[in-house]
Amino acid sequence: MLLLFLLLPSITQAATLFDPIAEVLKHPRCMNCHTVTDFPRQGDERVPHAQHVVRGENGHGAPTLHCAACHQETNIDHARVPGAPHWHLAPLSMGWEGLDNTRLCQTLIDRSRNGDRDIAALVEHMRADPLVLWGWSPGAGRTLPPLTHPQFMQAVDAWAAAGGPC
Repeated sequence: MLLLFLLLPSITQAATLFDPIAEVLKHPRCMNCHTVTDFPRQGDERVPHAQHVVRGENGHGAPTLHCAACHQETNIDHARVPGAPHWHLAPLSMGWEGLDNTRLCQTLIDRSRNGDRDIAALVEHMRADPLVLWGWSPGAGRTLPPLTHPQFMQAVDAWAAAGGPC
């Protein structure tokens, strides 16, 4: 018991490593597709998709209106349509709406909910996945996450090096 009491400050401090990561993950650039709904959201206000798009069976839209029908490999600035390779919603198991930082962290590292990614695979996903990277180049009129991508990765790397504490 005494050991736990002595370790509590370092455990609490380690868990705060996730806080800057959570700030980014809770930003509309991430949350609009990491929904717990059957539809994507749009804008900083996170309103339902204007074209009444639905999740569909695999997160790529309905059979008659796939996400890729409008969302191409890159942003289409003149039409204000965002784009990145393989545009789609995150699976419902990866929905983060309404989660506090601890639950968000726990959901993120839960391999049964995150596409069977270990922490190293999560780091690589956040470092290189085109949909993740799109969040920092979302096109005109869209706000950026609160950290730059290098700052975000510095936080992710520190969190991962500590074992992914929540």
